[in-house]
Amino acid sequence: MRSTRVRPYAITRGRTRPRHLLLVETLVSVPTYDPQASAQLMPEAQALYERARQRTSVAELSAHLDIPLGVIRVLLSDLAAQEMVFIHPTGFEYEYDAHLLERILDGLKGV
Repeated sequence: MRSTRVRPYAITRGRTRPRHLLLVETLVSVPTYDPQASAQLMPEAQALYERARQRTSVAELSAHLDIPLGVIRVLLSDLAAQEMVFIHPTGFEYEYDAHLLERILDGLKGV
């Protein structure tokens, strides 16, 4: 019996590295939903696009769609390059912004 799963390298066309830094906690969202653009995407990319209509993390997308994390990162990078999804900045990108880190700490303390 033939497997119904498509190999990851076929989905990403052999690419293994994303163009953007996408950590597991990185949030993505769809800035302006376009149903016509969605209909023209490959099924996996379309599922990502539809799921990202609500802000969600890279890890959640991988888990909910049962697609390997590496594939999710490549496909999200493709969608971001087409400006179909927005990659929200992570704390990693603000590692030297003391003001932001203080605000995060205050939020964790419940201040």
